[in-house]
Amino acid sequence: MTDEAVGSGGGYLTSERIQMRDMARRFTQEEVMPIANRLDPVKGDIPRELIAKMGELGFFGILIPEEYGGLGLGAFEYCLVAEELSHGWMSVASLLARGNEFYRLVPGSENQRREKIAAMLKGDYLGAGALSEPQSGSDLASIATRARREGDEWVITGNKYWCTFADGANCIAVLCRIDDPSNEKAGTVLVSIEKPRGELPLNVTGAPIPKIGYFGWRTWELRFEGARAPVRNEAKLNDGRAFQATAAMLGLARAHTAARSIGLAQAALNHAMAYAKERVQFRRPISDFQAIRFKIATMATEIEAARQLMYHACAELDAGRPGTVETSMAKYFASEMSERVTSEALQILGGAGYTTLHPVERHWRDARLTKIFEGTSEIQQRIISDNLLGKPTRP
Repeated sequence: MTDEAVGSGGGYLTSERIQMRDMARRFTQEEVMPIANRLDPVKGDIPRELIAKMGELGFFGILIPEEYGGLGLGAFEYCLVAEELSHGWMSVASLLARGNEFYRLVPGSENQRREKIAAMLKGDYLGAGALSEPQSGSDLASIATRARREGDEWVITGNKYWCTFADGANCIAVLCRIDDPSNEKAGTVLVSIEKPRGELPLNVTGAPIPKIGYFGWRTWELRFEGARAPVRNEAKLNDGRAFQATAAMLGLARAHTAARSIGLAQAALNHAMAYAKERVQFRRPISDFQAIRFKIATMATEIEAARQLMYHACAELDAGRPGTVETSMAKYFASEMSERVTSEALQILGGAGYTTLHPVERHWRDARLTKIFEGTSEIQQRIISDNLLGKPTRP
């Protein structure tokens, strides 16, 4: 089954967008799926060769302005590509953010930034984010990691959790509380620490977190013990409002997660349908049985509903509107849907689905994560209800 089998994209899919989607689809089928099927079962890393090919196709520059050599496109194109890449391996779709959503955080002078962003477009300079902490996940406002200013440098001390790609990135953006005893309202700052690829920064130690999925790269717990990074010259980056700026960027991240969720669900459905046509029981393919047919009908409907909601959320972002409710709705609905659909796909495969011989179990494990990262389902419900009802009254 293809997307065209159930809808035309509600008028959102222009010929240019269809071309980009189809290019990403071919790349996923030819390059990503074989690598994922081989490496995910052994928890292998995404190969650098694949990252280089993504750079050649322009995937890391979808959102980067043309003045920096990027494509200068929008959230819609970004999420179209992410959905297709997730058909193969969600971790590869997540790599997109390491360029597109990090180019603003590249440190240095304007000329230095241009050189680094040019490398980013090729996949040679990518970022990682260190936001959460062992005691601070959904409540980012309560972060305890400190950044103390010493002349033209920030000195960072504290612990961070859930930092994916900390070793493979060239730069880590660290959300910190400004350590300024003279100003109790100093606020927060997002500090970019550069480092050699394949290593952790100087004065930073850590260990990979043992995950049940999201393989292809490692997710780290980090300890910053006086790590240093230059203070960037732009005043707006040092005004103590990094938490607010980070929260504002999460709209695009939520749309990206919706796209990844939809890609996982579509891939699982495609595989389950192919299997149902081939699997014979009681002298008939199981696709003939109403129980299977109705499962597939429901799964396809839920996927398309999530896709259209995601398209609408992307259209809001590309129109320059915050899309706060729309992106939260898309992320919430798509991630919840993805866990249901991938689980149903595994059920259709029966015992075969509970093996690593079929990619459905990979999609199922990764879909479960989409309900947690980039804001849990409960956080999305809170955002939506607060916008509909106003914030709860307090005694």
